[in-house]
Amino acid sequence: MSNIPTPATIEDAPQGSQELLKAVKKQLGSVPNLFRIVSNSPAALGGYLGLNGALAQGKLNPATRERIALAVAEFNGCDYCLAAHSYLGEKVAKLSAAEILANRKGSSTDAKADAAVRFALETVRTRGQVNAAAIAKVKAAGYSDAEIVEIIAHVALNTLTNYMNSVLGTEVDFPVAESLAA
Repeated sequence: MSNIPTPATIEDAPQGSQELLKAVKKQLGSVPNLFRIVSNSPAALGGYLGLNGALAQGKLNPATRERIALAVAEFNGCDYCLAAHSYLGEKVAKLSAAEILANRKGSSTDAKADAAVRFALETVRTRGQVNAAAIAKVKAAGYSDAEIVEIIAHVALNTLTNYMNSVLGTEVDFPVAESLAA
């Protein structure tokens, strides 16, 4: 059970969130619990959806975005995001089980994506205090300045949802991701 109410339906959400949730349902076919619990604040839901939508139009491909989400969720210990991004990684981004495991461990089986995942994880580990060598490595792997900015933005976006779900105790409504310790 979550730590604050999760609106059961779109109509149960605050008025200011209802149109946003309808748009989520139209895009995804359902409204996952993350969106429903965040809908308690129309401002927070709008901010999250705005940044998420803007970054989806960026230069990073969907597979790399999922890789970053998996690495950040694992580091932050967010069960909800691990479940959601393991599912999305497999079903939408078409990542293999081996790739998802590598991402959760902070790497990738793809050389270029590995640099992005490692940079994202370094950003989380150091709370943004990465050194010039880390930036040089990700640039050497072929990432542009715009893509580096997007990697950092994805770290922030995923940290937001990790914290939101962990603090609020969002009920997992995706297939549970197995613990790496298992």
